[in-house]
Amino acid sequence: MEFSLTEEQRLIQDSARTLLAETAGLDRLHTVIASAAGWDQALWASLAGDLGFAGLMVPVAHGGSGLGAVEMALVLEETGRTLAAVPFFETAVLGAQAILLAGTETQQAALLPGLAAGRTKIAFAFTPVAGNELRLHHGTLSGTADFVNFAHVADLLIVATHDNRLIALPAATPGISICQQPNLDLTRPFARVTFDAVTVPDAAVLGNGASAGPAIERLFAVAAGLLAAEQTGGAAFCLSSTVEYAKQRVQFGRAIGSFQAVKHELADMMVLVEAARSAALYAAAAIDEGGSELFEAASVARAWCSDAYQHCAAEAIQLHGGVGFTWEHHAHLYFKRARSSASWFGDATLHREKIARIIGLDVAESA
Repeated sequence: MEFSLTEEQRLIQDSARTLLAETAGLDRLHTVIASAAGWDQALWASLAGDLGFAGLMVPVAHGGSGLGAVEMALVLEETGRTLAAVPFFETAVLGAQAILLAGTETQQAALLPGLAAGRTKIAFAFTPVAGNELRLHHGTLSGTADFVNFAHVADLLIVATHDNRLIALPAATPGISICQQPNLDLTRPFARVTFDAVTVPDAAVLGNGASAGPAIERLFAVAAGLLAAEQTGGAAFCLSSTVEYAKQRVQFGRAIGSFQAVKHELADMMVLVEAARSAALYAAAAIDEGGSELFEAASVARAWCSDAYQHCAAEAIQLHGGVGFTWEHHAHLYFKRARSSASWFGDATLHREKIARIIGLDVAESA
């Protein structure tokens, strides 16, 4: 697969980068995560509403831009670069794709315009924890979902049940309770969402009411592939900020960037970042092509980008020296985002196992 960015795609990325540079700097980020709300409402209004990026992958007929995963990946790289504390991925990727992959035309027409305009913020609730399943039984939803990102600010919840149904419910539906939880990643707050015998109308079940298993499988692959783009942005910032620091920090009468050991480590980080960007864009292009290749491409991107981000974030702390370990510095925020995103939709080990199965290796024998 060979491709290069078009002028329109570069303009989209430049627009996102300019907005985030002006409105989502590190000082602003520290202020946002210290606030009670824990998210940047003004940034959401600009990113999702004014620029319309929440609707990038939403068809024009439903108020979106009708663009693809490559354009979304370019925006996500920029939100990852700044750790934008908004439910953008949750809404523009998870929410939009769940509705598009599983919803009927009527449901899409009802749900997507608000999403595309930035009026509807979405949180995605599912749980792989045994004994804590979400179950829909005779029109009643019960169970608990832990680690639901931005649930406390969501207008709409997309729920994946234990029996592979996708349900779209307003967050204010009676019987739903949302409790914020302590979180490692301060830039992506999560909550525990409890469904206490919640009445689910037929129209809230996406699709025709049958199993949405294939749609969920594809949704998770798309999410994994696009999350890799966000991880790439975070890793790229770790590299660029560390290079800048290495030029300024003087030790033994020389900038530390002139030391061979530091040069080698920065070069290794650059190789990881550039390869991560290629893997993420390849996954996005595979998503746009719509074939089965996206499953392999998404897992390759996630495995590589998860490892690359964690390595770059850890090295950024080390190479910043004593200041890199302080609470006031940004390095720990990127390290925590790297760790939290690496476990979302499967860690690197799980995705390598998926790749092994796809290419026909016997995972049990090779383990």
